[in-house]
Amino acid sequence: MTFLHRTSLVAAFALATATRLTAQEGGIAVGATAPAASVVRLDGTVTDLSDYYGDKPVVLEFWATWCPLCKKLEPSMQAARERHAGAVKFVGVGVPSNQTAEKQRMYVDKQQLTGDYVFDKDGAAVAAFKVPHTSYIVIIDHNRKVVYTGVGAEQDIEAALKKVGM
Repeated sequence: MTFLHRTSLVAAFALATATRLTAQEGGIAVGATAPAASVVRLDGTVTDLSDYYGDKPVVLEFWATWCPLCKKLEPSMQAARERHAGAVKFVGVGVPSNQTAEKQRMYVDKQQLTGDYVFDKDGAAVAAFKVPHTSYIVIIDHNRKVVYTGVGAEQDIEAALKKVGM
């Protein structure tokens, strides 16, 4: 391998890594006030994500039925939903890319997932939270402040929930 070829490979890797890090650093800032965003419940009724904020911490998961990272994250999310039932609100926000509310509802039913699920039909929540990728988690405290954001299948949900005293 020539020096020029090796240098090109190193530069390409550095650029790819920097791009990945930038994408993961995207999203709403920790410390920001969680925004409102109109979404649709899986029964078809319209609601706002802000209706979930307030008395309990909220975990928002931006996901899709086709997302491989979401599927890998699913067991730890379900375990957290079961462990913290009643103390934390878990809201799965279905992104509109290549998915419908009906597909999401069928998937939730088939997998017997717990928690609340909404569909971001118009992309308002994705825009408001500056969602960089599916498998994006946002944890909001009872004061409506964002205390954690993360993306990917390897997130430690229990450690993240410690930021809200769980």
